Amino acid sequence: MGSRGRPRGDRYEGHDDADADPEPERDAPAEPAEPGGRAQRRRLARRVRRRRRTRRAGELPLLVVVALCIALILKTFLVQAFFIPSGSMEQTIRIGDRVLVDKLTPWFGSEVERGDVVVFKDPGGWLGGDSVQPAEDPVGIKQIKQTLTFIGLLPSANEQDLIKRVIGVGGDSVKCCDARGRVSVNGSPLDEPYVNPGNVPSEIRFEVQVPAGRIFVMGDHRANSADSRYHLDEAFHGTIDEKDVVGEAVVIAWPFGHWHRLEQPATFRMVPDQARGGRRAPRRRRGGSPFA
Repeated sequence: MGSRGRPRGDRYEGHDDADADPEPERDAPAEPAEPGGRAQRRRLARRVRRRRRTRRAGELPLLVVVALCIALILKTFLVQAFFIPSGSMEQTIRIGDRVLVDKLTPWFGSEVERGDVVVFKDPGGWLGGDSVQPAEDPVGIKQIKQTLTFIGLLPSANEQDLIKRVIGVGGDSVKCCDARGRVSVNGSPLDEPYVNPGNVPSEIRFEVQVPAGRIFVMGDHRANSADSRYHLDEAFHGTIDEKDVVGEAVVIAWPFGHWHRLEQPATFRMVPDQARGGRRAPRRRRGGSPFA
């Protein structure tokens, strides 16, 4: 009857229907499960993550200790922040300013120079009413601040230190006042643009020969600074032992709006060095602007 009604392409060529159907394919035998399958890999990944978290948690206290040690070393030997509680250095340094003090250079034999703004320990009875103590902090906050202050991350508001400008060093003759009311060092009158506006160089007349190894200091707010001039009748005529100098204030770090470097005024570069036979004192750094 021909191939009518049959799908095209089917070829029977006299074979039985049973033989015409192709033999169904048998499923390939399942391969054995690969050791370390997906579930096991996930378990291993979770175990690795747990170990990493545990390791990080164990390293954190060590990192904190190392950071605290570094901060303490920086405070002790390199740089320390100081809080300014009084107005004796206005307008150069204002109440509430934070200054960074260089404590490193003295370790290399660098000496205090005229015009430097230095922080020094109270030689005894200088603080008096020259500072304003901050308000007491709540319990907890106080202890945190004390810890951060100890390691140098916060400036101390309770240090028994003062900050003034060096006017004369060992061997200098400091005098006030000349015919124009100026302070002079070794006979050289000082042009002092850093003095607080409205203040005269000094209302107290004096003449001091600075002993070797000591410094004569004055605040920039001459009308509000109990400096060397107020201790002329004491031993060493109000001068400070250089060993009591903590370091040189180099920059006002806070607030940002008052940020600036504390340069050596140009007027001090013209002062002859009395101790060296009239030669100008050597400079250990480049001169700055005539303003502090």
